[in-house]
Amino acid sequence: MKGDRSKAVTLWVFVTVALVMLSAPTLVVLGASFTAGNMITFPPEGLSLKWYAEIAGATDLRDAFLRSLIVATICTAISIPTGTLAGIALAKYRVRFAAGVQVYLLLPFTVPLIGSGIGLMLIFGKWGLLGQLWPVGVACAVINLPFMIWAVTASAASLDPDLELAAANCGAPPLSTFLAVTVPAVTPGIITGALLMFILALNEFLVSLLLVDARIVTLPVQIYNSIRSIITPDLAAISVVFIAVAAIAIALLDWLVGLDIFLKSK
Repeated sequence: MKGDRSKAVTLWVFVTVALVMLSAPTLVVLGASFTAGNMITFPPEGLSLKWYAEIAGATDLRDAFLRSLIVATICTAISIPTGTLAGIALAKYRVRFAAGVQVYLLLPFTVPLIGSGIGLMLIFGKWGLLGQLWPVGVACAVINLPFMIWAVTASAASLDPDLELAAANCGAPPLSTFLAVTVPAVTPGIITGALLMFILALNEFLVSLLLVDARIVTLPVQIYNSIRSIITPDLAAISVVFIAVAAIAIALLDWLVGLDIFLKSK
């Protein structure tokens, strides 16, 4: 009994330490965004909302944030149909080059992002598309598509094939069966993957840095350019906005499909 209690205490100590380490950067940025001083400090020098008012009136930050939203929207719009069809195919059918597909799904973890970014930069440069915004969304979709495929595959794997067979026996054509039976069954995976792709593209830095120029930078690149000169509290405030957007996406994910579906897709 005493040994079980000591194990529980030890476990909770490790959990607490892990939570503190994970949340510390966020808490520091959150506190620094409310400072009343003109330099970023933690603990903050007093409390003020002036830096949030500052970023609300900063056209460069607002425009950069809108560009990031456009990139995230393009990435998500490309990823939903592509990742959905690929995920369903992998879950339902035998794929001839299954080993190659599995290697592709591991690329986000095995290939350095700088390598993928440079490769895409060379491709878009060959086509004369560098300096435009929409290729960044395409690049984000290409790099992060495995996450969408995983999410859909996890939902499609639990699809009862008898449902599709019953629809076919009732005379439903393949397209109607797909739209009325298959797609609703994998909708939790589609929502999970779409929100994840949106967040990843919204926060993308390196690919944006390689593919755009100084006229149309996204918000992460805008923050990076500002940090190179001086770190001011308005950068902490805009970082909190990013954190809030991610938190809203996670809450939306939990409300629509539940976080357990997301965790099963990993």
